[in-house]
Amino acid sequence: EPLFRSSLKKIAGFEAEIKDKEHIYNNWLELNSLYGSFHGKNFKLLAQTYTLGILTSLANVQLKGLTPRYSLKQYPQTLILIIVDHDMGDEIRPVSSLSGGESFLVSLSLALGLSALSSRSMQISSLFIDEGFGTLDNESLSLTMNALEQLRSQGRKVGVISHADEMNDGIKTQIRVEKLSNGRSKIHIVG
Repeated sequence: EPLFRSSLKKIAGFEAEIKDKEHIYNNWLELNSLYGSFHGKNFKLLAQTYTLGILTSLANVQLKGLTPRYSLKQYPQTLILIIVDHDMGDEIRPVSSLSGGESFLVSLSLALGLSALSSRSMQISSLFIDEGFGTLDNESLSLTMNALEQLRSQGRKVGVISHADEMNDGIKTQIRVEKLSNGRSKIHIVG
């Protein structure tokens, strides 16, 4: 009987060891499923999906300040963004359905969200926007100018590089570059 009890203790010890090894194996198996191939494709997608979720939240804070009509939503477990149109009963729309001005506001909110994501310890207070205004209709241009004015009123310095004459009235301080002959230019400060 003592030999029997000794054998039972050994078997119980083996069973506990097997249980521990199965737990370790299952952890590695789960990690392997996240990484996928040796290239780590699944893990990259997981990390990018997670990061896009954070970026979407930060961009929505900015977008709400620019226009409360829209918010961004990440299609679950993907890298796809969709628009929630609050003025239309929270209708879900593809980003491609936005007008030029609306697309600009969404892009601007994503850029501001990205700057918040990348600089958690400091605020980026200057923003430069190069072009993109020439294709906007008057309503979209007005919406865009209002958004830029809101950013300026929040204490951000906003620089705009544009060839669109329609923007001249909405921007108080301007640096105009006049093209002269022989490859020379002249700078005028207005406002």
